[in-house]
Amino acid sequence: MAAPTVSPRERVAALAPALASSVHLISHVDLRAIRTPPTDDERACVDAALGDGWRDPAGLRAARAERHRLLPCLHTIQRRFGYITPGALGYLSERLHVPPAEAYGVASFYALFALAPRAPTVAHVCDDIVCKAAGAEALCDALGPSGAARDGVEWHRSPCLGLCEKAPAALITVAGERPFERAFGHATAVVVTDALLTRRVAPPPPTVLAQAHDPSLRVLARVGRVDPASLDDYRAHGGYLALRRAAEMGAGWVIRELTDAGLSGRGGAAFPAGRKWDAVAKAPGRARHVVCNADESEPGTFKDRVVMEDDPFALVEAMTLAGFAVGAERGWIYLRAEYPYAAERLQRAIDEARRRGLLGGDVLGRGFCFDIEVRRGAGAYICGEETALLNSLEGYRGEPRSKPPFPVEVGLFGQPTLIHNVETLANVPWIVREGAAAFRSVGTKDSPGTRLFCLSGAVRHPGVYELPFGVTLGALLDRAGGLRAGRSLRAVLLGGAAGAFVGPESLDLPLTLEDTRRAGVTLGSGVVFVLDDTVPIGPVLQRIAAFFRDESCGQCVPCRVGTVRQEELVARLVEGRPHGGEAQEIALLQELGQAMRDASICGLGQTATGAIESALVRLRVLQPHGESR
Repeated sequence: MAAPTVSPRERVAALAPALASSVHLISHVDLRAIRTPPTDDERACVDAALGDGWRDPAGLRAARAERHRLLPCLHTIQRRFGYITPGALGYLSERLHVPPAEAYGVASFYALFALAPRAPTVAHVCDDIVCKAAGAEALCDALGPSGAARDGVEWHRSPCLGLCEKAPAALITVAGERPFERAFGHATAVVVTDALLTRRVAPPPPTVLAQAHDPSLRVLARVGRVDPASLDDYRAHGGYLALRRAAEMGAGWVIRELTDAGLSGRGGAAFPAGRKWDAVAKAPGRARHVVCNADESEPGTFKDRVVMEDDPFALVEAMTLAGFAVGAERGWIYLRAEYPYAAERLQRAIDEARRRGLLGGDVLGRGFCFDIEVRRGAGAYICGEETALLNSLEGYRGEPRSKPPFPVEVGLFGQPTLIHNVETLANVPWIVREGAAAFRSVGTKDSPGTRLFCLSGAVRHPGVYELPFGVTLGALLDRAGGLRAGRSLRAVLLGGAAGAFVGPESLDLPLTLEDTRRAGVTLGSGVVFVLDDTVPIGPVLQRIAAFFRDESCGQCVPCRVGTVRQEELVARLVEGRPHGGEAQEIALLQELGQAMRDASICGLGQTATGAIESALVRLRVLQPHGESR
């Protein structure tokens, strides 16, 4: 019997209820911010965030030029009301001429922004790999159900907060007319509960380096020795000598010296810094930017935080040097929101440098114009990728861009942009002051200079260590006091969640770019997370898989789907319920990893399987006769 013929008109009629429901949903998301009128408090909050000098842009082009104000204004709204209220979001959209659906899309992209009412006082408790190994699960169990508001307070689980040397860690935020944020380590249920109820957290104690007073220190030379709030103290310890020398020698000389020094990026890719500076300086057009990527969200990484908190003027001087050399007048520090103390220290240093003529329209009285603005992220690991960071700065969702073009040609606001992380920039004043030959006097030919290592986990003295490239992994662990008494080494995670595990047989591995590359591992962001025989690796692998699933921006299918499938695979292996046997599951995981490496847009998807594969294959974790779960 032939199927009945259905006319186009009848098909449309049959689909009408579903279409109406979809249109209603879309219009609700798109327009609800406008349909909810702002209160007087919400209007005042947005107006204050835009500032006294603000005027509404006239025309689409002018409005696009001001969209970069969206992210800081969202922060202001949440700090005032505890979440992004519909009325304030709608009013902000109207003031910035941003479509409400796009503003909602930006606000919903970031983990630290809340779009529904919640308690004004919130604790974010880290349960990532380092804190998990330090007892975070017991801490979370003692705090009770996550997300349940009681007496105006609530708590939530959080990815890494960058306090790994003090694990477990927590972040307290208090909304209101006098908002308050503070992160702290060595958290216990009693400490977190007391902070929630009293809304007070003691300031962090001064940083004491294990290498304090070591004359070989370069980047960390002033940490713990100078007052971070004092420009005079910074200058008494060699501060701003490099900027003065650069002004005397010229921009071209600075770039040549940096190139001769062989400084490479300290964020993982290790791209030669001198080539970047030269490309930006030679790019056509007048407007250029210097961007500091201070969004160190890689689990186990905290070196940049220490520099920003304890030597903030060094970063200000380094960015000013970069601006002078490449011809930029604007500098931007994209700082992860989980670092409130670093934000305060940096802003104080910028204000003081500006007041003393070291930033602004006439730096050092030489007619050079350069200024810096701090912009805070909002909890998105993907924004550590340079193009996702640029999108976030511009007021869009932090999704990576396709490359080429590269940021040195088409970066922030479509203009040539120099991007480095904190550690890379912090090396620049030393190089300008002491010279390229002195910089190359330590390290190796292909990896000159020193490197900051973030030691955490089962060592006696966790913290940041600065040592020349070429130090062996075993020697580095010895500098941190070795393992605790009676414990044996199970594994070391190098480079963080995007890195790789190595076993005790790798203690003689020289930590250089070339040696780690030959060994099939990476230094990445400098993470050295040590696991002893008391820490089962299975739950750590599950947390890494969950991390990448949560942090994938979802823009490309290989990463969006692959990270979910990876988490499912790891869960089956760790829980001892493989489909078709462990060997078949591991082969499937490797095939999945290859697909993600080949087809993902950015480094998140390309590196999401690295640490897990290395543990399963290199260390034979979870396999028959391998290490325990």
